[in-house]
Amino acid sequence: MSDTRSDKTAETGNSTGNEDSTAGEAVLSIATWNVNSIKARLDGVCRWLVDERPDIACLQELKCETGKFPYDALAELGYAAEVHGQKSYNGVAILHRHTATNVARGLPGDASDSHARYIEADIAGVRVVCLYLPNGNPAMTGESYSEKYRYKLAWLDRLHDRLAALLAEEIPVVACGDYNVIPDAIDCYDPRAWETDALFLPDTRRAFRRIANMGYYDAFRALHPDDAGAYTFWDYQAGAWQHNHGIRIDHALLSPQAVDRLDAARIDSAPRGRDKASDHTPLVITLRRQLADQ
Repeated sequence: MSDTRSDKTAETGNSTGNEDSTAGEAVLSIATWNVNSIKARLDGVCRWLVDERPDIACLQELKCETGKFPYDALAELGYAAEVHGQKSYNGVAILHRHTATNVARGLPGDASDSHARYIEADIAGVRVVCLYLPNGNPAMTGESYSEKYRYKLAWLDRLHDRLAALLAEEIPVVACGDYNVIPDAIDCYDPRAWETDALFLPDTRRAFRRIANMGYYDAFRALHPDDAGAYTFWDYQAGAWQHNHGIRIDHALLSPQAVDRLDAARIDSAPRGRDKASDHTPLVITLRRQLADQ
């Protein structure tokens, strides 16, 4: 990486190391990362877990069935795993170094939806949601929305309803994952290039804002409201990573009870520059722990 790129990531809240702004304080670290095949990226995931030691790590796009998840390899690092897998596609998991209870797999609202895109659990006093929202492309079929894009919007509606139900419980909620949503122009290197993409269409952003407007907070933007060039995804093509032509589509949405405890939010760009990297990189947040959670 060039010196220019290194300076840029430092200014935008990105990180290539394990920052701890609260040395001596008890914090709970929660990461989210679309690994783009747990089998293909296992070595890189394990390396990152050893280096960073998050308390909780939410993984998306596992591309493996639940029974074929590498439980043993992660257990050797001290992590248990709650998994909702699917052959070849999708798949989500919550890794944790605590006790998980009330584990629920699948997003409510459509019994016919067989996609493994959603899992939630109570861990260390926080309701942790791990999700992999549909991409939705191609968004158009002729002059009408495609079936894939209609599915994405319907999924967002169901997510809204589920997060509204959790909000009503007045508990700390962290809903993180690959949302496949570019919230605003600041979250992509070239907004014009994304105008017709399902990740940036007005209806996509409107549905995302609808969730935020009922009381959820984008953890990264809560602490870095004006940081440009802060991305979590870079395509494998056209030198996107080398030129920082990225987009921010991996998010952690926090309920008021969680955002009150928000201490830090950073994008760790280091894994994206390594061999056999996922096209996404981790987002890590830290929450101050309540005494009852320690």
